[in-house]
Formats: sequence, C-alpha cells, structure tokens
Amino acid sequence: MFRSVLLFSALLLTIVTTSCSDQGHPLSATQPMTSDTMTAERASNHQMIYYISPQGDDNNPGTIRSPWKTIQYAADHAAPGSTIYLRQGVYAQKVKITRSGLSAGKPTLLTSYPGEKAILDGKGLPVRGVEGMIELEHVSHVTIQNIEIRNFSTTLRGQVPVGIYVHGAGENVQLLGNKIHGIASRATPKGANLQGRDAHGIAIYGTEHPQALRNIIVKDNELYDLVLGSSESLAVNGNVDTFAILNNRIHDNDNIGIDLIGFEGISEDDTYDQARNGIVRGNTIYNITSSRNPSYGLPLPNNSNAAGGIYVDGGKDHIIDQNKVYRNDIGIEIASEHAGRSTRNITVRDNLIYANRLTGIAMGGYDNNRGATMNSTIIYNTIANNDTLNAGNGQLLIQSQTRNNLFTHNIVVAGLSGVLIYNEYTSNVNNVFDHNIYYVEGKTEDALWVWKNKIYPDWTAYQQGSGNDAHSRYADPAFVNSSKADYRLRDNSPAKAYGHLAPR
Repeated sequence: MFRSVLLFSALLLTIVTTSCSDQGHPLSATQPMTSDTMTAERASNHQMIYYISPQGDDNNPGTIRSPWKTIQYAADHAAPGSTIYLRQGVYAQKVKITRSGLSAGKPTLLTSYPGEKAILDGKGLPVRGVEGMIELEHVSHVTIQNIEIRNFSTTLRGQVPVGIYVHGAGENVQLLGNKIHGIASRATPKGANLQGRDAHGIAIYGTEHPQALRNIIVKDNELYDLVLGSSESLAVNGNVDTFAILNNRIHDNDNIGIDLIGFEGISEDDTYDQARNGIVRGNTIYNITSSRNPSYGLPLPNNSNAAGGIYVDGGKDHIIDQNKVYRNDIGIEIASEHAGRSTRNITVRDNLIYANRLTGIAMGGYDNNRGATMNSTIIYNTIANNDTLNAGNGQLLIQSQTRNNLFTHNIVVAGLSGVLIYNEYTSNVNNVFDHNIYYVEGKTEDALWVWKNKIYPDWTAYQQGSGNDAHSRYADPAFVNSSKADYRLRDNSPAKAYGHLAPR
C-alpha cells in the first residue's frame, strides 16, 4: 500500500508541475501588462490574449483597448490555448465552454485580469436543468482561475444550479483560486416529498465510457454559503480518474463538503462509474451541517447531522491527507450507500479531525444490506473531542461490513461523551487496530469502547475482550491547549510518534 501511495504522489507532482508551468501565451496570469507585451501581442501571427469588459463590445477585436463584452463570445471565438482576461466588474453572464485548449502546456485560460476582480453574478438568471455559471463540456486543457461566482439560484424543483460544472470526458482541467458562494436551490418541498432540491458549488461528472475525465486539479478555491439540498459543495462523481483537490476552504454549507462518489449511474457503464485515484490534501473544511437542510426532513432544525466534511461514497484508490476538518456533522466518512458495492483502498492519514458533532471518522456500509468499506488504512491522524452531541457515536464510528482495514498510529481523544470507538456490528472482520494512543479528557472511568456490540468500560477490558490494540497505550497526549483547538503536542508528550504531527 505504501509503495502505491508513493507512486501516486509522484504522479500528482507531475500534474501540479504542469499546472504551474508556462501557460503557453505571451503574458502569464501574474505578469503585468506593459507596452512591450502589447506590441508583441499585435505583432504575433494570431492573437493569443483576449480581453472582456462590462463596457466592451463583441464587435471589437477583443484587445486590451477594445475589449469584448460577453464571456460566451470569447469562449466561442478565442483561439484555442489563449488567455482570456476578465477586467474588473460584475458580469450577469453564464458561459459554456465547449472548445479545448491546445495541450497541457498551452491550455485555454479564463481568469480575472491581474490585480482586478471579475465577478460572475447569477442573480435573476434562469437555471436550465443541471447548469453551471461556468460550464465545461467535453473539453481538455482548460483552466478557470481567480473568478468570483455568486448568487446562482433557483426556486424550481428539478433545476440544479452549479458554480462550476465540468462534465463529459477530457483531461487537464484546472480550477484554481476561485471564490464560489450563494449557489442555492430553494425549491419548496411538497409535503413529505423532499426530492428535487439540488445544487453544487463545484461538480465534476465523468459521464462517458470508456473515456474518463482525467488529470483534474481543484486548488485554492473557497466555497461557502451554499444551499445544496441533496447534493454537495464539491462533488467528483462517475468516470473521473486521477485528480487532486488541494488547499481549498469549504465552509458554512448545508450539506457535504467534498464527496468522491461511485455507482450513481453518472456513467452508464457500471465498470467505469466510480471516482478513483484522487488526492484530497491540505483542505480546511468546517461548519458543514444538514441540520437546517429541508431535504433531510422538516421541521427545522431536523437533527439529521448527516453531512460529512469529506465523504467517500463508493470511490476507490484515494488518498485523504493533511486536511483540517472541524465543526461538521461528521469529520471524514469512508462508506458506501449502495448494496453490494464497496468503498475500498482509501488512505486517510495526517488529518486533524476535531469538534465534529456526530463522530470524527465513520466507515462501513450504512447497514447490513448496503455497502462496505474494505482494504483501507487510517494512519497518523489526530481525532479529538468529536461526538459533541454526546450521542455516543465516539471518535471512530464503525458501521457494517468493514473488512481488511488498518487503524494505526492515531491519537484518539474523547471529550464529554467518553466514547472512543463505537462498533455495534458483528459483520466486521479482519480489521487491525494497533499502535494507537487513546485518552479521555476528563475522568478515566468515563472511557468507553464498544466493539462488535459489546461494551468495554476500561482500557484493559477493551484490549483483552476485543483482541485489538495490543501495542497501543492509554495516555494523555499532552496537547498544547485543546480547549482552544491547539492540538500541537507539548515537548513531554508520549504521543510524539503518533497523530497528524508525527515525524515521518
């Protein structure tokens, strides 16, 4: 498993290096415009830099002095591999990009002009089916960068507004440094029928087969104030193979933060209908809750607490590491909602997971008839003071059909609930728990483990009765100040070799 992780990390480095290399046009996204570069642009055989302004005109040539007005016109007429600069201002416009860039090294780049902020505002614009304010359909080598997208919403059932929507098949698509908020479905439920309320901040849907969406990077974006209904802030669904979700900030939304999904019929061929080979790294995700989401039940608050910060539902071969996940319903969930289908080969490592309402990490199928979690590794995480509802779900919640998983070198600390692990299912087999640190902040006698529906009220009873954690310890990890969410370890900590700060 560790060898495959290293190989995949090397692949990501190649992708990121490509994304940060020269964009294949005379003026980069950060280089200021000078008279020399304007002269070079005019002297080139074909124009490779185009400009759009709210004060422009589509009859203009699209230069810095005579810009175009509409983004769609630029998407349809700019040469492939061009840079399209949006000048400062508010654009009440949507755009659908259906033309690819030239190559990974020469993508088409749509971006705010350096030092300026372009805002796409969807207020009052109609939503037609599943539709993005920025939509990429069957394209390769396209980058969307440094654009604010806001206020795209609907009150109609069955219409799905999306901030950025990538779908079909293609490769080398990058979404970098965008701010997305106010995307909302506010459709009114009909009695007990709560379906038909869906929205996304970012949706990446691989709808084709065997061709996939490949080499996708979603980096440095902020997604917040989203009203999502049954959908997710950032969803990767269907035939998407090899992607990276890096350093995004996702917060204050009413459903799942990041979701890596399989087996929902997005790709018609079941063989390919599974997000795979993804890296979710360095993201900060907080204040994600479904408790005020009508799609989870009325009246509000509905006390569903079902929204995860990071969720893998039927995905495979993913790495989830170095994320900070807190004050959500569930911190990280690797599970499956689909009968006969498993989430598998997931590595959850180096994450800080704290103060989540229901549990810190959840894994396994939803019940004995739906799904499984297999062949996954949870390692070097700090999982602390979750289960803030004191409902007894613990720091680690193990559901049905968890098989051949490894839980090691984690710091697991319970708060008021005292529950460290909760596992009521006997269908779980061949899971290895060892070399962890456990502790309860409070009274030692409040510590509680539930393993295969048996309650163990102290450390020795748990070790002997469960057969788990033979080389683990019950010890205070000595956080600097957990009451202020400072989960660094003091110099005298016995947990230096464990948790998200452990040396490698």
